[in-house]
Amino acid sequence: MFDGVRRVWERLLGATGARSRAGGERSADGRQRVGGQEHTGGKRTHNLFEAAAAYVSACAEDDQDGIEEAAGWVSPEALSFGVNELACRAVIALARERDESPRTVARTLLGLPTV
Repeated sequence: MFDGVRRVWERLLGATGARSRAGGERSADGRQRVGGQEHTGGKRTHNLFEAAAAYVSACAEDDQDGIEEAAGWVSPEALSFGVNELACRAVIALARERDESPRTVARTLLGLPTV
């Protein structure tokens, strides 16, 4: 899972060229712009869980613009942590719903044989 996040992040960094972060640009005065919104100390910022939810949702919907925007909200490390936390919570919720072990659910979701 982390390899996938890292590969997407590296691809985004390579595609952005002069941009300071994926999905965002710095204006001449150094202010960050993401998705058309300015992100400064006085503006609302996103936390890592909001970024992870937006990122995973965008990935599920194959929304490249959404992926790039969410990836620009937090550091790659924070995004990775948030995606991991979301995956853990999703597997636990599905395991409870299906009355199966989290291991069985995770392996099923990934198409792996159960052990």
